[in-house]
Amino acid sequence: QVQLVESGGGLVQAGGSLRLSCAASGRTFRIYAMAWFRQAPGKERDFVAAIGPNGVNTVYADSVKGRFTISRDNAKNTVYLQMNSLTPEDTDVYYCAAAPTLSRRLSQYQYWGQGTQDTVSS
Repeated sequence: QVQLVESGGGLVQAGGSLRLSCAASGRTFRIYAMAWFRQAPGKERDFVAAIGPNGVNTVYADSVKGRFTISRDNAKNTVYLQMNSLTPEDTDVYYCAAAPTLSRRLSQYQYWGQGTQDTVSS
């Protein structure tokens, strides 16, 4: 069982940056791949980025590649999402999630946080 709690969301102007954190409970954090998804009201939850258990392998959605960076600190049971060059289109609720293997697929993720709202103003 893994419990996830996101933090770091907020309001930022276009072109600005935000850093999201996701703290995980439990000693098994290091065996899970971790990911960030995002969702706007009335829309599907979309993949943003994922990182493998050892932090070496990462994958990104094309829409965020080159602007967002996912990382993790297994000693702190935390995964991060550094978001730069933000645009209003990045306004969403951001969720972190844990899965047994690295994947872009939402259905592969077993554990989810409650989400954190990020708003980018123009």
